[in-house]
Amino acid sequence: MTLDPRLLALLVCPVTRGPLCWLPERGLLVSERAGLAFRVEDGVPILLPEEARAWPEDPRP
Repeated sequence: MTLDPRLLALLVCPVTRGPLCWLPERGLLVSERAGLAFRVEDGVPILLPEEARAWPEDPRP
């Protein structure tokens, strides 16, 4: 999955307003500061805090 680099340059975390790190192999935008990962569906970032998951992920099954 790819995201337009121009879009990536504009996106910020909706919680902290800080930078997001793109993980294309996982289809996630990660905010290290907020400890949240936001999914990207069909090239559209879902930047809703209530839809995010904790990051880093819990390694336990």
